[in-house]
Amino acid sequence: MTQQETYHIPVLLDECVGALHLHPGGVYVDATFGGGGHSRKILSLLPQEARLYAFDQDADAERNIPDETEGFCFVRSNFRYLKNWMRYYGEPYVDGILADLGVSSHHFDDPERGFSFRFDAPLDMRMNGRGGQSAAYVVNNYDEESLSRIFCLYGELKNGRRIASQLVRCRAEQPVETVGQLLSILEPLMPQQRQKKDMAKAFQALRIEVNHELEALHELLQASISLLRPGGRLVVLTYHSLEDRLVKNYMRSGNADGIVEQDFYGNRIAPLRPVNNKVIIPSAAEQQENPRSRSAKLRIAEKVDTWQTKKN
Repeated sequence: MTQQETYHIPVLLDECVGALHLHPGGVYVDATFGGGGHSRKILSLLPQEARLYAFDQDADAERNIPDETEGFCFVRSNFRYLKNWMRYYGEPYVDGILADLGVSSHHFDDPERGFSFRFDAPLDMRMNGRGGQSAAYVVNNYDEESLSRIFCLYGELKNGRRIASQLVRCRAEQPVETVGQLLSILEPLMPQQRQKKDMAKAFQALRIEVNHELEALHELLQASISLLRPGGRLVVLTYHSLEDRLVKNYMRSGNADGIVEQDFYGNRIAPLRPVNNKVIIPSAAEQQENPRSRSAKLRIAEKVDTWQTKKN
């Protein structure tokens, strides 16, 4: 098995790449390179004189960079800086942007990264291990109100306030620095019948905060609207309701709130037009083969020629 396959199996591979509508001379972006599965598929189909820019902030992902390939450029950066990097490379517009927002299997399976509650490890959770604040910093330094907001908003946990209160009490006696320590605090607060599900939500909440995931997604979506040429495609795989709602709103209205503006005549004013009104999900066979795909939703939008499309 190759390094790319062990890193993670790409979800809805053919559907994602097909949605980009690759054409000669086009400029494309893989905003989440990871194991390189989507990028390698794109490169295998990349038409003449087309270019692909792949982004990833994780040093581990760099091991998956293909050997020198014509038309390919790897950018060691978070996708939130997409617009700045495209300006740096002299690409004012692009023809397609693909973003697989899910955390890779590699991150969950690496005990040292602290993403999973299956292993005891330092409480880290940083996508970019070279900088930023770890989950341990968040747990030990945020005030109770901030922790409550994280667990309630990002984890959608009904007992988020209680979790935050208990964390603050426990850390006063001893710093919470490992996954095992965090589990010992959280487990008594979670009903046995849904303990694993709620634990996953708690870890998701911390991961989102540590990596500023929703803020970065906001910036990616805003940049995509200004960078895409008319007819260009925005292709996004989401894995939880918070990011999916944000992507859906941007594709529908061009803003985070999903509020569709209209002109004097009642025509919609929006920069993107959803291509698939019904989300695409992996087949039962793919979900069986690749458990990571079970919560995936694929949304596709196209940049309109003008910012006005007639109301349906």
